[in-house]
Amino acid sequence: MALTSLKDRVRAAAASTPSSDDIRHDRAEDVEETRAGHDDQAASAADWLGQYRADVEAALPKHISADLFFAALRPTLPKLRGCTPASVLQAVITCARFGLVPDGRQAVITADDRIAVFIATYHGYIDLMYRSGLVKSVVTGLVYPGDEWNWEPTALPPADFTHKPDVLAAKKDRGEPLFAYAFAWLEGGVRSAVAVVTREDAEDTRDEYSKAYQRAEQSGAKDSFWHLRFDDMHVKTAVRRMAKLVPQSAELRALVAVEQAAEDGAPQILAAIDPETAALEAEARQAAKAAEASQDRPAPRLAVKGGRGRAKPRRRNRDRNKR
Repeated sequence: MALTSLKDRVRAAAASTPSSDDIRHDRAEDVEETRAGHDDQAASAADWLGQYRADVEAALPKHISADLFFAALRPTLPKLRGCTPASVLQAVITCARFGLVPDGRQAVITADDRIAVFIATYHGYIDLMYRSGLVKSVVTGLVYPGDEWNWEPTALPPADFTHKPDVLAAKKDRGEPLFAYAFAWLEGGVRSAVAVVTREDAEDTRDEYSKAYQRAEQSGAKDSFWHLRFDDMHVKTAVRRMAKLVPQSAELRALVAVEQAAEDGAPQILAAIDPETAALEAEARQAAKAAEASQDRPAPRLAVKGGRGRAKPRRRNRDRNKR
């Protein structure tokens, strides 16, 4: 399933609905957008998406059940009834393309100014890291004022960072987190550097880069993820910084591009990498491993001619010398 075929299917789906004939998103138009059927009913929205079930199944990796994916998606549909049909379909297919379930834990499909957007949670980022085979374990956390912690970047891992949370402290007494952190253990037992993001760093990132947050502030809705799930976004910021410190798969790089497209108001599906490219990268990685393994093998010994002493010259050579 190539990326162009996904784009063509979304365009076809958008053209089949009365409210949109292109997959490009325009937030400036003040036009009432409707969805096929009764947009106030989750069942009608599910029926409309059901027309494109084959496209969603084609986008999903084999280990994700289409029934599970649609079951997780169904409770979200009423919240998307004001979004353009094209944006709903492209967000759903993009989410399926990454093999993340829109259950609120791995990923979310949410409305952003009448545009449906796919957002991966930090759990979704970690899941993609595991699938690459390059990352063995990811550790994340929030450090509160009552916790015991030590961060000494110049020390050797794992002594450079320790965290002992005060698990007995009541949530209301813990206060605001001091910082979020993330690090990964890689193939071969190597550990990445620790990404540390203070609350001030997280707020600066939110204010400077999150257009969804800015739009929610300007409209007064205050319903962006930064408003509703600040701690999760704080940890996600640390995970995204840590992702730059470890080997990245094609899918992980594509996920960053897809989320940036959402911030820019562009169709996310156009930023998604096609499976053929991912397959080529996987083959290249395997070839590199095979090449490294071949270098570790001892060089074959040269064949040694049997018998004692020096080999006798051939009779033909002796006769030639006599001449």
